[in-house]
Amino acid sequence: MAEQSPPAAHNEAGRSEATVSDVMPESDPGCTGPQASPQSSQESSVRMPGGRPEQGGSFASAQSRVFSGGFHPRQAYAAIDLGTNNCRLLIARPSGSNFIVIDAFSRVVRLGEGLAQSGRLSDEAMDRALGALKVCSEKLRKRNVHLARSVATEACRRASNGQDFIDRVREETGIHLNVITAQEEARLAVLGCHILLESGEGPAMIFDIGGGSTELVLIESTDTVPRILDWQSVPWGVVSLSETCGPELDGAEERSQRYEQMRSLVRDSFSDFATRIAPMRSKGPLAELRLLGTSGTVTTLASLHLDLPQYDRRAVDGLIVPTESMRSISLNLAGMSPAERRELPCIGRERAELVVAGCAILETILDLWPADRLGIADRGIREGILRSLMAAGGHPEHTRADHARAVVQRLREA
Repeated sequence: MAEQSPPAAHNEAGRSEATVSDVMPESDPGCTGPQASPQSSQESSVRMPGGRPEQGGSFASAQSRVFSGGFHPRQAYAAIDLGTNNCRLLIARPSGSNFIVIDAFSRVVRLGEGLAQSGRLSDEAMDRALGALKVCSEKLRKRNVHLARSVATEACRRASNGQDFIDRVREETGIHLNVITAQEEARLAVLGCHILLESGEGPAMIFDIGGGSTELVLIESTDTVPRILDWQSVPWGVVSLSETCGPELDGAEERSQRYEQMRSLVRDSFSDFATRIAPMRSKGPLAELRLLGTSGTVTTLASLHLDLPQYDRRAVDGLIVPTESMRSISLNLAGMSPAERRELPCIGRERAELVVAGCAILETILDLWPADRLGIADRGIREGILRSLMAAGGHPEHTRADHARAVVQRLREA
């Protein structure tokens, strides 16, 4: 019988009518540039309670601020996101209030493989991740990156040998990974994709289904960027949920039972959050609820909705899909065998075993926030990091901490 309790009993949540800014943390060891000096890259191991931030304010938007002083528009900035399932790199240059991508890289590394059972990163998983990070390191050098921030998420937060892996990455690649909190992960995802949220009144939900966790953020639209009303992080992602519920069996009935088990685990982990947001959900008609998702799950299902022969980011990023279509696709995928799913365009071998867990999480989110339409974002943490770095200006003549303090002061005075 598969273990059915959350992998690390982590379920971060809370409440507050406030937001966070998009500037770099004042001492972010995962942010490196010309003045960067080696230092510890592991955040405190104490898990901070999530939810509504205690300090008031608004999301300081890279889009609404001038990139002032200390950098040249030709300088390149980079963001690395090492997740439980994927390693992703984005390199870009500022362009007006936006940026132009000049290089990108993504590889499935399955860093969290076996973590739910052992509590550790396996040697094979670490080797796969290191291989991908060495590619990232070479691209950073070739592109002469001015300032980079490299983050690691749930797998490294949970693993007992996470710090050892972070140290090894620094020694072998020169990359200083910053293990971010679930709250920071949610904040960066919102910062990176909120521009795709449908216009409208009242609260909206933005979510990110990862490999080892899922983040949900309840926001309120403003004239510039969202105000965070509440947020939740649960330890169920496509890898952790798949491994906890065990391998798929051959029979249709067994697959259906496994899918319902997944739905039940996720539903239970959302229960407190569901209670907290119920009054906001009922403020207006369900037809006015807005929902935006960023993850491999939603982009894959959107590709199936469009019947694409192969994945096309230009067709998917920013797409609005009826939620009933996403539910129908989810149920169809859950009823298929892995071999049948592998034959579908845009799924293939790498996603065939994990997409069912993503479908279970997605359907449970649709129960929680029953919007008629779902916005699809093929962007998130990396874009959020880049906007943060560019908004901060990347001043090469100052240390990171000094510049971050200056930015914080300017935001307080704004």
